[in-house]
Amino acid sequence: MDKALQLSQEFGLRYEYAANIIRLIDEGNTIPFIARYRKEMHGGCDDQVLREFADRLTYLNNLINRKEEIRASIEGQGKWTDELAAALEAAQTMTEAEDIYRPYKQKKKTRASVAVERGLEPLADIIWAQGECDDIAALAESFVDAEKGVETAADAISGAKDIIAERISDDAELRKKLREMLHSEGELVVRAAGEEDNPKRGIYETYNDFREKVRTLPSHRILAINRGEKDECLKAVIELDTELALNEIRKAFLKNSPFNAIMEEAIADSYDRLIFPSVEREVRGELTDKADEQAIKMFEVNLRPLLMQPPLKGKVIMGFDPGYRTGCKIAVIDENGNVLDHTVVYPTPPRNDTERSAAELMRLIKKYGVRVISIGNGTASKESEIFIADMIGKSGIDGLGYIVVNEAGASVYSASKLAAEEFPEFDVTTRSAVSIARRLLDPLAELIKIDVKSIGVGQYQHDMPQKRLTEVLEGVVEDCVNSVGVDLNTASQSLLSYVSGLNSSVAKNIVEYRKVKPFTRRSQLMEVPKLGPKAFEQCAGFLRIPSGENVLDNTAVHPEAYGAAEKLLAEFGLDDAAVREGRIKGLADKVKARGTEAVAAQLGVGVPTLTDMLKEMEKPGRDVRDELPPPVLRADLMDLKDLKPGMELTGTVRNVIDFGAFVDIGVHQDGLVHISEISNNYIKHPSEALKVGDVVKVKVIGVDTDKKRISLSIKQASGAAPRTEPPRRERRDDRPRDRQRAERDGRENRRQSLDEMLKALQNKYRK
Repeated sequence: MDKALQLSQEFGLRYEYAANIIRLIDEGNTIPFIARYRKEMHGGCDDQVLREFADRLTYLNNLINRKEEIRASIEGQGKWTDELAAALEAAQTMTEAEDIYRPYKQKKKTRASVAVERGLEPLADIIWAQGECDDIAALAESFVDAEKGVETAADAISGAKDIIAERISDDAELRKKLREMLHSEGELVVRAAGEEDNPKRGIYETYNDFREKVRTLPSHRILAINRGEKDECLKAVIELDTELALNEIRKAFLKNSPFNAIMEEAIADSYDRLIFPSVEREVRGELTDKADEQAIKMFEVNLRPLLMQPPLKGKVIMGFDPGYRTGCKIAVIDENGNVLDHTVVYPTPPRNDTERSAAELMRLIKKYGVRVISIGNGTASKESEIFIADMIGKSGIDGLGYIVVNEAGASVYSASKLAAEEFPEFDVTTRSAVSIARRLLDPLAELIKIDVKSIGVGQYQHDMPQKRLTEVLEGVVEDCVNSVGVDLNTASQSLLSYVSGLNSSVAKNIVEYRKVKPFTRRSQLMEVPKLGPKAFEQCAGFLRIPSGENVLDNTAVHPEAYGAAEKLLAEFGLDDAAVREGRIKGLADKVKARGTEAVAAQLGVGVPTLTDMLKEMEKPGRDVRDELPPPVLRADLMDLKDLKPGMELTGTVRNVIDFGAFVDIGVHQDGLVHISEISNNYIKHPSEALKVGDVVKVKVIGVDTDKKRISLSIKQASGAAPRTEPPRRERRDDRPRDRQRAERDGRENRRQSLDEMLKALQNKYRK
């Protein structure tokens, strides 16, 4: 198998780029390093494409290894043939490879193996050949052997049919066709199951007496049905026209012969007893795997913008961790994240001491110059938000506002060893308030302290394959940390451990080293224990030293390119001081005027490296997050009963899911924008148009105050983009791999009924 050829075709890459990526990965280079510093070798693929490429490469490597194991096993049995070699070489998936191996795999005791032991395989061979036979009864009679358990001719024929049924079941090509048939023609049929008094049964009411074509089942529906089965509330089966399947088997194995009746019975038995149950399990497994990957992809899609939210710089922030009986925990931090003060107030039930709570908070706000209050969105958040909005309205302080932040994982962090080491003098509740405040100050630096699975930016988190979920989410964190860069002298051990080429042990050694000798140049990294040349190559470009001896140490320019950077500056009459003082604006234009390719060749670097170098030197220490819109401050809060259809509001996307997006419009209750109300253009998935943190204009199209449901529309809001022809797909579907996947999977029906949409919203808040 030429992996480079196959991957180049799947990802729409030049062959040499695919071969280079494979070599770079095999050499132990990290994805962030390859994406940033080896652009010339892969044509500028971003980290997300490279991770998909790496995942696919791992699958192909595993497939190759499995094929070798299968070949060795069959050769060991002396049954290897050229036909098997060709079939195994052509197998594109693990399932197809296992189908080829199926007849040669050591099986447990079966009806067919018992029949073979009884000496009935020769009879099965005769029937299987479907030649001429004048007297089938006499033929079968010759195989009667009471000592072997074959009492009658009927017993002999029955055993032969068992052997034939297993042979049919083991046919790789037939199994592949029937799997495809289940995917294209099968229907998933779901009915209520279990005890009627099961308290969870109402959650799955939508799926009682439900059926849908397998080929159109969206991922979120598959996962919901799977969970319903796990909760013993649903029973799901795939139904397929039996005659359609039997005709496929007849076409493959049935000839016109005296043995037709026996073969028909063997075919029917093989399908009912062996093939269909097995293939149905395989198809259900494939559906689940596909749904899991889609759900994990949504975690990835939502986590990235959450981590990459722009930091709220230069502000004194008050963290507000809501609670009821134990009160609301308060922590004030300065613009560097240092804790200035902390306390507890009781504005929520059962005390409802709003007057004294407001007085205490106003004292802290005035004392420390607080201008932003960060409210956690957990228990008692609604009452806390109402209290804060009222307090701000009465304060008369210009510029004072609040933001509701996702507090998922704050309690996990506050009780962790890391939090105890960071704030040994605080109890867990105060640590939680500090974390909530810091999530505005620097979301990335704070959120990476938490187990990524606890951040809560997707659906069916606990149903996912946990190893795969962790692998993907940690990859997102790694990409985000390295795209932003890390201050080598101040970054926490947790943050450093996500830097390309580093691990927790080396990160700890860096922290210990700088306690004795702060970093003034990147080359000092080579003095850190366990940080060798390869690790230095991978990590150096992502580590910053703002006040270092060399201004390039505060940029993403890699040390391997320092010589080229210095030569570039000298070529245009500039030096380090010009970079440090910001006097090189216009250098990119001068390079372009001379010819970018010519200058790059003169420096001995590629055009992508030169382009990145110019951008970095123009603004040392730049933070890519500064280019994003800042979080929106709120000073007041609407009540749900004040919402009316037709109102237009500005909101922030809080979560993107398979069938829509939840948007915070300042009513505490998030509204749902169904996928059909996102864009005038066709979109296959909400993530093509929206991401977490997007500020959007929405129109209220429905309000149910009793059930606390808000239906919103983006496309109906004034100023919404009109439909264009042909519809342009944005974001990730612009990438070759996604286009190929879209073509392979076909167009899924992602529209739900209004009832199902509202049920999903109800269940979200019920949980």
